[in-house]
Amino acid sequence: MRVTWSGGRLTFRLDAEDEITGRAADDHPVKLATNSCSIGGAPADAHPDLYAVAAWTIVAPWTRRRITFDRAVSAEVAAALYNGWGIEAGPVGAEPRRTGARLAISYSGGADSVAAAAIHPSAPFVHFRRVPHPRVPNRWPHYRSDVLAKLAERTGRELTTVTSDLEFTLAEPRPGYPEHHAVAAGALLLADRMNLGGLAFGYELGSRWLGGDRYLLRFTPDNPMWAPHGAWGRLFAAAGVHIVLPVGGVSEAVTMRLALNSELKEQVRWCLRGTEGPCRTCGKCLYKELIQAAVERRPLDTPVTADRPVARKWLQPPPYGGQEMIEYGLARVPGIERSLFAKALDHFEATEESTSWLDHCYPPAIEEIPEPWRAEAAAFLTSQVGLMTEAEVRRVETWGA
Repeated sequence: MRVTWSGGRLTFRLDAEDEITGRAADDHPVKLATNSCSIGGAPADAHPDLYAVAAWTIVAPWTRRRITFDRAVSAEVAAALYNGWGIEAGPVGAEPRRTGARLAISYSGGADSVAAAAIHPSAPFVHFRRVPHPRVPNRWPHYRSDVLAKLAERTGRELTTVTSDLEFTLAEPRPGYPEHHAVAAGALLLADRMNLGGLAFGYELGSRWLGGDRYLLRFTPDNPMWAPHGAWGRLFAAAGVHIVLPVGGVSEAVTMRLALNSELKEQVRWCLRGTEGPCRTCGKCLYKELIQAAVERRPLDTPVTADRPVARKWLQPPPYGGQEMIEYGLARVPGIERSLFAKALDHFEATEESTSWLDHCYPPAIEEIPEPWRAEAAAFLTSQVGLMTEAEVRRVETWGA
């Protein structure tokens, strides 16, 4: 793979051994659509390691043996690429980037992201906004990135909005991030200007420790995407921008509660389709409604019925993505036995007691937050959430066994 930056425009050329269809870090197949993309506002004087890591978040799935950058990178970044992926990187010759002093939040506006913002109230936001690509048609026009960006502007927090068409590098499965970490490409390029030493993401307990969604569904301390000792964690650290997971030890029930009690509650939006509010009919809206109803101890309020395609998976046996939260909702939502989730009840014996561990924080998640920001997170999570007991910790560490 050979990559070239011209301002904020990235162009990449595959080597003979590279592949058009590759796999992201979560092992999901991704097919390449085009070999260029742009990131708005990228400063020309960003450290070469920042340009290298930003590029790697985009081209990693298709790179098999080597990557050649258009400027020399540090030996530390080259070593992280080799040790993490077996990729030979060069040319090598730059001094390593010094770790910055500030933490920024990769802010999406969803409940998890807002919860992270509540933990670090003085951290600035970096918001990623998708914009059209000049050569690739938009096959997902219902995605309202403009609405999410306007909501971010209304938070009143220090905000930098990064525009990019990098999601259109994917032909399949749809426009999206080649790697989950590509959402950070703009923040990486701005890290010198913002003096960033850490970038906080809203990934919670399910994503960090329980495998997340459809991929592993078991306790995963060595999660390759988000563990600080994993390939991505080491690469970001080599570029002086540590991955920080303020809510990595709490469930989506906790992030939902924190978000709805936050001063930013009016800007919370996890739906990518709605304009004046959530669309209420997509799969994500249905899933989040289950969690919100459980937190608020009320019946489900959704127009989705069991015959809708988005409800189909809940009529099938598990495993489910976010299964711990399905169990949490089944144990707490009044009238769940008369809802479209009734079939799921046949497969679980979930009770409030058996799911109470999801109301507390898994302590090792605090311990892996980088030291400059650990005390602030620990104080908030201890006072506002509470730490798991030893028995609850065992529930996390035996999940999926």
